[in-house]
Amino acid sequence: MNKYVVRTSLIWLGVFAIVVAGWLFYHSHKSSQRVTISPAMSSEVQPAAEGPAAAPTSMAGGGAPAGGSPQTQEGAPDRAPLTPVQLSPQRMQSIGVQTGTVEYKQLDNDVRATGNVDIDERLIAYVQVRFAGYIRQVFANATYQYVRKGEPLFTIYSPDLVATQQEYLLARQDQKSLSASTVDGVASGAASLTAAAEQRLQQWQIPQSELQKLKSTGKPITDLTINSPVSGYITEYNALPNMFVEPSTRLYTVADLSRVWVYAQVFQDDVGRLKPGDAAQITVDAYPGRVFHGRIDQILPQVDLATRTVRVRLVVQNPGLKLKPGMYVNCDLKAPLGRQLAVSSSAVFQTGTRSLVFLDKGDGYLAPTEVTLGPQAGEYFVVLKGLKAHQRIVTSANFLIDSESQLQAAAGSFTPPPPGAGSNSPSANTPSLGTIDFTTDPNPPQKGRTVFRVRLTDSKGNAISGAQVTIRFYMAAMPAMGMAAVNTSATLTDQGAGLYEGTGSLGTGGTWQVTIAVQKNGRTVASKQLSVTATGGM
Repeated sequence: MNKYVVRTSLIWLGVFAIVVAGWLFYHSHKSSQRVTISPAMSSEVQPAAEGPAAAPTSMAGGGAPAGGSPQTQEGAPDRAPLTPVQLSPQRMQSIGVQTGTVEYKQLDNDVRATGNVDIDERLIAYVQVRFAGYIRQVFANATYQYVRKGEPLFTIYSPDLVATQQEYLLARQDQKSLSASTVDGVASGAASLTAAAEQRLQQWQIPQSELQKLKSTGKPITDLTINSPVSGYITEYNALPNMFVEPSTRLYTVADLSRVWVYAQVFQDDVGRLKPGDAAQITVDAYPGRVFHGRIDQILPQVDLATRTVRVRLVVQNPGLKLKPGMYVNCDLKAPLGRQLAVSSSAVFQTGTRSLVFLDKGDGYLAPTEVTLGPQAGEYFVVLKGLKAHQRIVTSANFLIDSESQLQAAAGSFTPPPPGAGSNSPSANTPSLGTIDFTTDPNPPQKGRTVFRVRLTDSKGNAISGAQVTIRFYMAAMPAMGMAAVNTSATLTDQGAGLYEGTGSLGTGGTWQVTIAVQKNGRTVASKQLSVTATGGM
């Protein structure tokens, strides 16, 4: 028993020692990744996109800090400054850079939704009679049967109606016989009785044609024909032969489908952009290329708790009766924004905390600028602040790539443009005067101490001496690994015969964007951008 307790205790002590050793190794490795920021790097290239601040390491010939008290990554600013970048014509063509201008445009704020077609309740007519009676013959006897205005629907026999007609005929006869009476009030009384009987028939909505028939024949009409009051489709009918009906009985419902309602299901976040009277376009998969036009009639005051949508009622003209009640349709609601300063949506790069647009300064120099955006209208963003009309900007989405880290890599691999970039100054148009041959020892470079060599020759192959050679290294941020973007540099010393050499320490393995800048007598004579992959892991 004692041996078992001792053995178990030793096992747990071993496991605890391994965990402690792993924890210490992790924190010592993490602290070794911290690099210092040299004051000399304040004017170096910084990422143009949002993200963790870069932590550059200044490497002189021996890899020691250039001077000043170091700052760790924790003390770096949260927002990287916006620095112009430079692209060669070949690189601009290879990544598909396209440019355009900022312009004022007439914009509509599109809200897209789905909906269903319904009958316009304002175009529904109901057929009822104002007297009790018995239906004799039914002519319209099918749901969705089309009837025209004035077309007969059914005939009805009403004892009350027949009695009233007889009273009317008797009053007409008395009026004729007493019209020549000289007794005061007799002729006028007979005429009043006739008029009262006729008004009673009119109040029962007896068709005028039936009244004329009654007057001409002088006989009561036993089977009165009831006609359709409108043209449309019968959506409901209850008229059956020999059926007794009262004034409260709804016999037919006739709907005019020349104009219909469409109930669009609009998300509650988009409702605030709409108002009654705004234009709408309706498309249906059953009719490709066909567009039905309408307008917003009413935004109903209720939100569906299940879908978080609001029903917006549209009034849509229905030529040819193509839109059927219950049909599923696509709705494009257009809220006019008027004349607005706008840029293409592909020209805007959104980092999550700010929006950037690259200004085209000419000669490959692109300057990122922060903009304040309004609503998006189709393929355009409304610009509230940061741009002016007729400025040239980069519009291609290919240049912005598809992730923040790749954008930072693209921006960090270029040197800042010299003063007067984009202008017609001589320095902006000066061609490269030298050729750069870059090597490392070991080759490929490795994590840690590495020797960098640059050989400079002019256009005739002669060595260039007495120049200042600076190498800058940049690695994009990798948020998934918790790693910030890193900038580091090294200054090489002249070894003679056009050879320049220096040493430095790369803080991690992986792909670095390298920029080599050569200056002589205050003038840039050569520059080169390339990518190198260092071994040794992260």
